[in-house]
Amino acid sequence: MKLRQPIITFMGHIDHGKTSLQDFIRQTSTAQQEAGKITQHIGCSNIILETIKKICGKLLDTLKLKLTIPGLLFIDSPGHAAFTSLRKRGGNLADIAILVIDINEGVKPQTLECIEILKQYKTPFIIALNKIDLLSGWQSSNSFLMQNINSQSENIQKILDTKLYELVGKLSELNFNAERFDRVEDYTKQIAITPTSAKTGEGIPELLMVLTGLAQKFMEQKLNVNIEGHARGTVLEVKEEKGVGKTIDVIIYDGTLKKNDTIVIGTLDEPISTKIKALLEPLPLKDIRDKKTKFTNVSKVSAATGIKISAPELDNVVAGMPLRSCSLNEIGIVKEEIKKEIEEVVIETDKRGIVIKADSLGSLEALVKMLKEKNIAVKKASIGDISKKDISDASISYEKDPLNSAILGFNVKLMPDIKAHNVKILTNNIIYKLIEDFEKWQKEENKRLEGKEIEFLVRPCKLQIMKGYIFRQNNPAVVGVDVLEGKVKVDTPLMKKDGNKITEVKSIQKDQENLNEAEKGKQVAISLPKVTVGRQINENNILYSAIPEEDFIKLKELKKNLSEEEKAILKEIAEIMRAKNAMWGI
Repeated sequence: MKLRQPIITFMGHIDHGKTSLQDFIRQTSTAQQEAGKITQHIGCSNIILETIKKICGKLLDTLKLKLTIPGLLFIDSPGHAAFTSLRKRGGNLADIAILVIDINEGVKPQTLECIEILKQYKTPFIIALNKIDLLSGWQSSNSFLMQNINSQSENIQKILDTKLYELVGKLSELNFNAERFDRVEDYTKQIAITPTSAKTGEGIPELLMVLTGLAQKFMEQKLNVNIEGHARGTVLEVKEEKGVGKTIDVIIYDGTLKKNDTIVIGTLDEPISTKIKALLEPLPLKDIRDKKTKFTNVSKVSAATGIKISAPELDNVVAGMPLRSCSLNEIGIVKEEIKKEIEEVVIETDKRGIVIKADSLGSLEALVKMLKEKNIAVKKASIGDISKKDISDASISYEKDPLNSAILGFNVKLMPDIKAHNVKILTNNIIYKLIEDFEKWQKEENKRLEGKEIEFLVRPCKLQIMKGYIFRQNNPAVVGVDVLEGKVKVDTPLMKKDGNKITEVKSIQKDQENLNEAEKGKQVAISLPKVTVGRQINENNILYSAIPEEDFIKLKELKKNLSEEEKAILKEIAEIMRAKNAMWGI
């Protein structure tokens, strides 16, 4: 038996400093290399014991803490949704989560979602209350955190306590008991909150101490693994490496993996078996997803660790899938075990909705989950570049559901010679922006479609026949009108205040010029067939558009596209018609 590294997952709202905190510990710049400085792919890095000791320094002696764990394995994921794809049989990969919260922004919707997921998976967590250096008036120093806090002005200490206890109160509402790390009486019952700064490093030694202390005191049994057993892991990413070919980044959470071992890996179809050609271990403190990371060719690795594997026949492997090492005579049994495990991670889709594409199963799961949280239906979800088949699948929705005639692609490309044809294609390498772009397009497209639809409806208008402007009495009658409200168009049916339709507008003229429409404030001449001035109509008569009931109902649905004046006329027309039929337009 061997004490393995605890697996630590960083979670939190976008831009609250998850990757930046890790970068400070590792002395790397991974956050700067991610698109939009936002984490897009799952990464991992080994934090060796020497690094922890170096960062914590004299704090170890002060607390008389002896470190027994061999180090830490950090996992950085793109948002809370990707956390759920870091599965192993029976739960989540993470032993402990660090929930990162910006002290100035506090709990955001995504923070709450993270907490709900941590609760669901029963994952212990601590809180890094980050960006204390941005508190107005904060004075940074290299001293221990508590010494630094106590040296701040009374006003700053008050601000810090206020923000901290706002968080404590919010967590209490969620049935969590939390306290600042130095005030925690029982770590099994209280969540420790450590103020930190990823920029200055303040609070990071204390955060690591809380983390390692928790792991050593309460998780020793869980962290003891049989290093002689077969390896178990989860695929983080599938990559094409120059000079190496297709590789997979994997977290090994149990057992030992050796060069030339037979491994079984899950795919979207049947699990595959292959033989390891090379085990490529990232240098200590380097993130496995970092393009600049250098690797060492090793003969074996033991849990817990992140490793890059080179092997043949990896084409159908996708991120998020389980991996097992086994003997040749166990391949069949292990394949069946993995098939059962994959059934737990099947992505459910709807009968209607949009088409989404992503570069990995983890990204796809994250995207699907985030879309469903926003009540956006997904008809098809798959991995790979956008193909002609995807265009065809999306275009089916156009006639009946044009707002779902769309394809969202995360970190994928459009295959050559593809024409969209009534399909909106949106791609981005930032998940959150991709969803925002889609919501913006839906809103704009809905407005455009509604505007187009409303053009075919009888719009509300109110006219008055002007005294002294009777140009012809009949066949057709030609009269001057003042457009009091709304907009009158050619072919608009008209009625009087009794609600009875009398005629429709045959033509509109002003200064001997034919018009298609006339809006409020205009005085125009209109020709009216089937009526005679002095009989059906007279000078000073008020006329309204005679809106068909079905058009009225539709206009109510589209009323946000009407002016306030049009809404008021619509109400007048409804009152006129309901005097004859109380249920009209309802």
